[in-house]
Amino acid sequence: MTVELIEPPRPTPEEVAAELTAHVQLLAGPEAQPRPEQLEAVTAVVSGRKRTLLVARTGFGKSAVYFSATKMLRDRGWGPSIVISPLLALMRDQVAAAEKLDLRAETINSANTDDWGEIEEALLADEIDLLLIAPERLANPGFRERVFSMMLSRPFALVCDEAHCISDWGHDFRPDYLRLRKVIGELPAWAPILATTATANQRVTDDVASQLGPDAVVLRTSLDRASLHCSVIELDDDAERLAWVADNLGDMDGSGIIYALTVDQAVTTAEWLSERGHNVAAYSGSTSPEERERLEDRLRNNELKALVATSALGMGFDKSDMAFCIHLGLPPTPVAYYQQIGRAGRGIERAEVIAMPRPKEDERIWAWFESVSMPSREVCERVLMQLDTSRATSIPRLEAAVNMGRSRLSTLLSILDVQGAVARVKGGYLRTPSEWTYDGELADRLRTLRSDEANQMRGYSSHQGCRLRYLRDLLDDPEASDCGRCDRCVVSAGEEPRWTAEVSSGAGEARDHLRGIDVGVEPRRQWAPGLDEPKGKIKPERQARQGRALSRLGDGGWGPHVASLLEGSIDEVSSELIAGIAGILKRWDWEQRPGWICVMPSRRNGDLISAIADEIGRLGKLPVHHALVRDPNAGWQSEQSNSAFQLANVWGLLSVDTAQLPADPVRSMPVLLIDDTADSRWTLTVASFLLQDSATGPVLPFVLQTR
Repeated sequence: MTVELIEPPRPTPEEVAAELTAHVQLLAGPEAQPRPEQLEAVTAVVSGRKRTLLVARTGFGKSAVYFSATKMLRDRGWGPSIVISPLLALMRDQVAAAEKLDLRAETINSANTDDWGEIEEALLADEIDLLLIAPERLANPGFRERVFSMMLSRPFALVCDEAHCISDWGHDFRPDYLRLRKVIGELPAWAPILATTATANQRVTDDVASQLGPDAVVLRTSLDRASLHCSVIELDDDAERLAWVADNLGDMDGSGIIYALTVDQAVTTAEWLSERGHNVAAYSGSTSPEERERLEDRLRNNELKALVATSALGMGFDKSDMAFCIHLGLPPTPVAYYQQIGRAGRGIERAEVIAMPRPKEDERIWAWFESVSMPSREVCERVLMQLDTSRATSIPRLEAAVNMGRSRLSTLLSILDVQGAVARVKGGYLRTPSEWTYDGELADRLRTLRSDEANQMRGYSSHQGCRLRYLRDLLDDPEASDCGRCDRCVVSAGEEPRWTAEVSSGAGEARDHLRGIDVGVEPRRQWAPGLDEPKGKIKPERQARQGRALSRLGDGGWGPHVASLLEGSIDEVSSELIAGIAGILKRWDWEQRPGWICVMPSRRNGDLISAIADEIGRLGKLPVHHALVRDPNAGWQSEQSNSAFQLANVWGLLSVDTAQLPADPVRSMPVLLIDDTADSRWTLTVASFLLQDSATGPVLPFVLQTR
């Protein structure tokens, strides 16, 4: 229910300026003064009741704008402000910061489900000033009805943080933010809206502003930060990169972040730097929420020299004196890179921003992570055809019918849900009677955009002009100019850059470290859900044992060598590679040494696998048998996108040729199963099941590369 607004008094511009100054000083210190754009934004929201988009660099103080606006509105009789934020870390920081203005802030997100009822009661009693919610909460119809009907009983303001997520042009587009478009469209005219972001080029800015309304106020600030000193260090491989960081980390002031593209790279790098005496720790999406909070606090308090982190440490982490940001490999978009380096130098005079591109590894990882917001028309229609209007279909059942990965399928269903084509219910999804039209033009534009962004990042390292200007131009900063501080600008001025690509003899030790890491291959213990056959748990005696891999996709040890082998760039198995495999086998803590080797049949790399098996057999004095046979009519495993299709492509199409099995007692001894890659692990799983079903001993998988 919406009540008629009784217009509260509007503060004069002089009152806004005075109150904002007082608020900023409480938040940032007694000498702090509001920025002109902060004053303009608060005035637009509080005095003008305008829908306002503020695009400003990280560390600008965007949160101070909605803290101050909320304080002014609450002091004049308004209800709470609702803040939509995608980040738990940001929510934690904002709850603490709001207390400085004597504001009570509460969050409703997946981490505090037990508190939701109590928080909603406090909201009804007008005891909360700021309510921070994750965009995923907007997917819950009951929540939307309860909270927004409650809020509409009195005047309130809406804040959309990280507003670039609203736009499907954005680098970090999230389907649940699409629901915010509908919420904004349904709000009464008296509800002021503030949208903030640091990472919006002109295209995204225009898109977000159009969704706020025709009279939206757009405020853009310069994306320059005088503290950032950008450099690029180009080295041959990860061993040299690790050695360089170990050599130079101690010469960097303060503390900072070392970004890695994968969890494995973050862990490996942190281990190496720790061994070299540096006080660092790994941080990624697999780090527990409690440990994340502890590590963030340690970095803020300068108890760590650095966190070696994936992009999980990104938007929302605030440390004003962060003195450096190093990238071991580059993210796939300029916007994402600018956002990450924006963590540094917020409150200090100088911060080092160092990019260490990994050209081949970056390309492979970008290709692995690459996805588009909207799959093809055929895939969308296939998904819709599997849904019933009265009986829910689960995601596992959909996977068995549609060749899509779980993540992309979930994203597509979220988009279709927002667009009204499907409805999420208990047990899965229903097809709605609403008509739905595929937006092919948008899908094509987005694919082109993603390709263009990757090309722009490829150009960053080789760009001959100012590094920071290159990024600012790509983000459509109208004030972009040469910074005078980056390595290109320094050399142009006739000076020597601070950082050079000199590497110590430690590169050899780093290479040994990278190549000495044993990568595990976990066995699958249950058949893929959604299939009629096979299904359920895999009997323990038919499961593969814990396996090993020589490398992981994109790693800096054996990864490049293995990738060249699999791509055909190298056409023979080197003694160096065999020695590396032998080293892993020697370190393998198996209960009983294998008695024979089985070769996995492969259409792409059959000769390679056989050659490796023969060499290992010769070294270990083990007989080699080609006991597995693959139906030549089977599809390519690399073209199967989810577990149901990957398993179905192997089950019934892989068999054991009993004539090629060794005789007992060798047959019943453990068998070393050699393959080229383990991605989904279904080929290894089915092969192990079939071999042990033919009375072999335990199966020990070994592969050249895993994900």
